[in-house]
Amino acid sequence: MITKLHLAAYQTDLAHNLGSMIRLAACFGVVLDIVGPCGFPLSQKSLREASLDYGEKCETNLHSDWSQFKIASKGRRLVLLSTKATQSLWQFNFEANDTLIMGRETSGVPEEVHHQCHSEIHIPMPGGGRSLNVAISAGVAVCEALRQLQSK
Repeated sequence: MITKLHLAAYQTDLAHNLGSMIRLAACFGVVLDIVGPCGFPLSQKSLREASLDYGEKCETNLHSDWSQFKIASKGRRLVLLSTKATQSLWQFNFEANDTLIMGRETSGVPEEVHHQCHSEIHIPMPGGGRSLNVAISAGVAVCEALRQLQSK
C-alpha cells in the first residue's frame, strides 16, 4: 500500500519556487516529483543552489515529462491545485496515496493534464486575491493534507 504523500512541481518556471518546494518537502517528509521540462536549466548545480542544504534531505524524483510522471505515478491519486477548480481545499478528503500537483507559475497546466487528474481543488481566498505564489500554495495544501492524514 502506498502511504507517503507526494508533491509534484509541473514544469516550474522559477528556480527559487522549486527551491522553496524542495525545502517544504524536506521539512514535512513528503516526496517531491519534478515534472520537466522546467523553464530554467535543471541541473544538479541549479538544484543545489535553489534548495540550499535541503536538497540532500528531500526525497526527489525527476521526470523528463508528463508521460514519464504518469507512468511513475500509477496507483496514486492525482490532485491538481487550480484557480479554475470548484472544490475547496477545505472540503476535500485527502488520502495517503495522493500526489498534489502544482502547475507552472505563468500558465498552470494544459487542459490535457486537467483531464488526467482525479480531482481539482482550489484554495479559498476570502481576502479577494486571485492566487498565491505556487510554493506558498503548495505549503498550504501539504499542511492541510498532512493534518487530515494524521487524524485518520
